[in-house]
Amino acid sequence: MIAAIRHRLEAAPPWVFGIYAGLATFGTYFCIYAFRKAFAAAHFAGVAPVWTVEYKVALVIAQVAGYALAKLIGVRVIAEWPAHRRIAGIAGQSLIAQAALVLFAVIPAPWNIAAMFADGLALGMIWGMVFGFVEGRRQTDLIGAMLCASFVISSGVMKSVGTLVMAWHIAGEWWMPAVTGVLFMPLLALCLFALATLPPPSAADRAERVERVPMDAPARAALLRRYGPGLFALVLLYVLLTALRDFRDNFSAEIWAELGLGGQAALFSLTELPISVMVLAVLATLTLIRDNRTALVINFALIALGLALAAGCSALFAFHLIGPVLWMTALGGGLYLAYTPFNGMLFDRLVAASGSVGNAGFLIYVADTGGYGGSVALLLLRNIPGLRLPWTQFLIGAGIGCGTLGIVLIGWAAVWFRRKLERDAKKWEPVFRNKSRENKDS
Repeated sequence: MIAAIRHRLEAAPPWVFGIYAGLATFGTYFCIYAFRKAFAAAHFAGVAPVWTVEYKVALVIAQVAGYALAKLIGVRVIAEWPAHRRIAGIAGQSLIAQAALVLFAVIPAPWNIAAMFADGLALGMIWGMVFGFVEGRRQTDLIGAMLCASFVISSGVMKSVGTLVMAWHIAGEWWMPAVTGVLFMPLLALCLFALATLPPPSAADRAERVERVPMDAPARAALLRRYGPGLFALVLLYVLLTALRDFRDNFSAEIWAELGLGGQAALFSLTELPISVMVLAVLATLTLIRDNRTALVINFALIALGLALAAGCSALFAFHLIGPVLWMTALGGGLYLAYTPFNGMLFDRLVAASGSVGNAGFLIYVADTGGYGGSVALLLLRNIPGLRLPWTQFLIGAGIGCGTLGIVLIGWAAVWFRRKLERDAKKWEPVFRNKSRENKDS
C-alpha cells in the first residue's frame, strides 16, 4: 500500500505533492506539541517555589534544558541520521515523551520536575527527523511553511485543549498533560503513515536544490569553517528570537491573566491563528523563486520585517496606543515571521546556494542548540530577585530590545553572506564552464 501511494505521488503534479507532504508534516508536528505544550495551560499556583524559582518557571526551565541538550546531541545525530529510520525515531521518542508526562502526574512535586526534563529531552530531535522529509525539494518552501505553521498554531491549540480538559473536569492540572497527549496519538499514527509514503527527492529536486546526504564530522567542520562569521551572527540572532518566542509561548496564560483576560481558552488559539495564516502565506510564496541566492536575500528581508514588527508593536503598547489583544497578536506575528525561516527555509536555501552536498538539518540544530540555551538564560534572568518584573512588563522590554538588536544582526549577516556567495560563485564559475564544455565535446 505504501509503495502504491508513493508511486502515485511521484507521478502527481508538483503542487499536489507539495500539499500532501505539507499536510503530512504539519499534522505530525502538530501532534508532537500535545506532548510538549499542554502543561503550559496550568498555573500550578499552589506549589512552593524551588530554590526561590517559581514552580512553573522551574518546570519550563527543566523542559527547555532537556530540549536544549537534545538539540546539542542532535547536531551530530540529525546530521548523520539515515532516512529509513526517521519514522521509527519519531514514534519512539513520542512514546518516551508520553511516558514522561505520566511520570509527571505520578511523582509528587517538586520531584516531578525531572519528568519534565525527560519530556524535553525526548522531543528535541523530532523536528530534525520531520524536516528530513522536507528539505532538498523544489517544493521545500511550501512544505516547510506548512510544517512551520504547525508550531505556530499548535501551541495555542494544545493550551486551549489543556484548558478545556481541566474545565470539563476530565483531568486535573497534574494529569492534564498526559491526557492531552493520549488524545492526539491516533492522529499522530495516521500522519506518520503519510510521511512513510513520501518518495525521496527526484533528480530534478537534486539538480535545483543540491543532493542531501548524511554529514560526517569532517563535512560538518568544513561547512562551519566556510561560513563561520555569517553563521555566528545568525545563531546569535536565533538565540534572541528563541528565548523571546519561548517566553511569550510558555507564559501566555500568566500574561493574559495580568492583562485581565485570564481563563479564556479561546484566546490561546484565536491570537495564534492569524499568525499561522500570515506566516504560511508569506513563506509559501518563496516556492515561486527558483534562484536560491535571491530567495536567501528575501528570507533575510522577511526576518528583518518580523523583528521590526515585534519591536514596533511593543513600543506602541508601552505607550498605550494599541490594546493587549492586538499587541499579543502582532508580537507573535513578528516573532514567528522572524523565527520560522530559521527552522527550515533559510538554511535549506543556504545549502542550495552554496552548492555544498550535505543537509540543512545540521545547521538547524547548530542554531537550535544556542537558541534553547538562550531560552533557559532568559528565564533565569527574569527570576533574579532585582529583575523579577511583571510578566507583561518584561515581555514589552524584551520585545523592543530583541527587535532592535536583531535588525542589526540580520543586516550584517545579509551583507556578509551576499559578498561570500558572490566570491564563491566567481571562484567556481570557470570550473563549471569547463565541465559544461567537456560535456558538450563528449
